[in-house]
Amino acid sequence: MLTTRRNWFQSLAGGISAAALLSHLEADADQPARQPLTTHPPAAKSMIHLFMNGGPSQMDLFDPKPELTRRHGQEHFEAIAGEVEFPDAAGALMRSPFQFAQHGESGMWVSELLPHFARHVDDVTMIRSLYTTNLTHEPALYKFHSGSEFTGRPSIGSWVTYGLGSENHNLPGYVVLDDPLGLPVNGVDNWQAGYLPASCQGTRFRATGAPLLNVSPDFEEPTTITRSERDLIGRLDRLHQQRFPGNDVLQARIQSYELAARMQLTATDALDLNQETAATLKMYGIGSEPTDSYGRRCLIARRLIERGVRFVQLFINSQIWDNHSDIGNALRSACDRTDQPSAALLTDLKQRGLLDDTLVVWGGEMGRLPISQMTSDRDPAKSGRDHNKNAMVAWMAGGGVRQGCLYGATDELGFAAVEDRVSIPDFHATLLHLLGIDHEQLYVERAGLREKLTGVGEARIISEILR
Repeated sequence: MLTTRRNWFQSLAGGISAAALLSHLEADADQPARQPLTTHPPAAKSMIHLFMNGGPSQMDLFDPKPELTRRHGQEHFEAIAGEVEFPDAAGALMRSPFQFAQHGESGMWVSELLPHFARHVDDVTMIRSLYTTNLTHEPALYKFHSGSEFTGRPSIGSWVTYGLGSENHNLPGYVVLDDPLGLPVNGVDNWQAGYLPASCQGTRFRATGAPLLNVSPDFEEPTTITRSERDLIGRLDRLHQQRFPGNDVLQARIQSYELAARMQLTATDALDLNQETAATLKMYGIGSEPTDSYGRRCLIARRLIERGVRFVQLFINSQIWDNHSDIGNALRSACDRTDQPSAALLTDLKQRGLLDDTLVVWGGEMGRLPISQMTSDRDPAKSGRDHNKNAMVAWMAGGGVRQGCLYGATDELGFAAVEDRVSIPDFHATLLHLLGIDHEQLYVERAGLREKLTGVGEARIISEILR
């Protein structure tokens, strides 16, 4: 049987493919990345997205509601029945089981669950009037990440990479640090490139062990053999490209091998936390439970943006913020895992002079309802909250956003955004603006349409939160 190119590649020893491409990378390595598609001077050069998948409860973290406390136990289901995903488990209005206090010169309200973040309120803009369009996780996640409720669309990190590229030729423009305990809902679709070039999709880095699998060679070979393999694979690649011109997937695959070769040393260095001081590791909660895993990823995010990565995204396994029951323990656990590392990231970036041109964004795909769920017990700590698409919260810090700013408001029960409402397209348009991109000008022509992150409807930049 004739040996195909695919079979020939599969017959190579593991790990050779990445290293063998170095020969025809040498000419490429010194070439600058393509010019960024910026339309105005950027306030931020990079973005770190701390995505809290599951739907953090706004009225238990950042948006206290005295009226909810006063009306605790009153029936309210009939008033919002069409907005409840699990009506069979719906209960009465439920006060927050947690205490709130005002912090900083801004006097921003923060729950007792976030003592580390509370020290940073004067560094952030808090948006309490965000809302989305679907109360089910899967479409809500697609909406938040890609601007559409359906799969197959590019994620925001892919759009940013498409528009700006990477400042470091040896690292991807878009890196994902997902949880070692498991993928989030929708899995790798959360960082897909969709119809953008496949090279724009998120590249997963591991926070422990080898940062990337199958990059390093399994064993060392004599230099002459390695160089011969490099030359042969390079020629095969070019021949294959000539046979299939314009094949985006093929081109992306070749580019990924090229990048993998360059990353062998660069990525290992970027993820080597042994280069950090003991004080820095302690600040992030590394070496302690329950903060070690998320702390590692927050610190790696800082090291990556220092090296020119444009967009770094952190995920939490499964849905730790999806607190349908036992909110007294479940929400506290989610905060215990993430509060100290997230606050340490802000401290670290600020100390190093990086916060001015790094945009840090925190939030989930939806909020929670003001009524209880899944218990007949009147103790709110033993109950939980259902999904809510009408009100959610996010905070932003760094590159170009105001400090100590509270924007927007919900109604007296925290059910819906009512003042200075912010849609997902508004939010996306503002993030792109801060990175120097006009959301109307970042598009690709597809089937006669200009496809954009912000879609075909109206999207406005939230100018009130900009410095």
